[in-house]
Amino acid sequence: MAKSLGIFVSDPNCLQHVIGVTKAAKAKGSKVKIFFTWTATHNSKDKAFPELCALADDVSICVDSYKKQGYDISDVPQGLTEKKMATQAQHGIIIEDYDCYLSF
Repeated sequence: MAKSLGIFVSDPNCLQHVIGVTKAAKAKGSKVKIFFTWTATHNSKDKAFPELCALADDVSICVDSYKKQGYDISDVPQGLTEKKMATQAQHGIIIEDYDCYLSF
């Protein structure tokens, strides 16, 4: 069985790296969950963000961080659903339920 990979993202300048790692992990059959927090929520406005959402098994962002970065929480980024505007509990799920953990 393929391993699972949880990616915790707090860096607003690493979206292309996250996409690359996700592509590599998916190519090896891994399940990938990604959680964006704090200033990394700015990545949700990048034109490549929807591609990442389609590629990974699960992508969510910290709604509180999103709001604190100046975004309206009703403006759900393309590629996500309202349900994926989540809490830090998503980070806990990565830590608890995923085989491998990577932080950007």
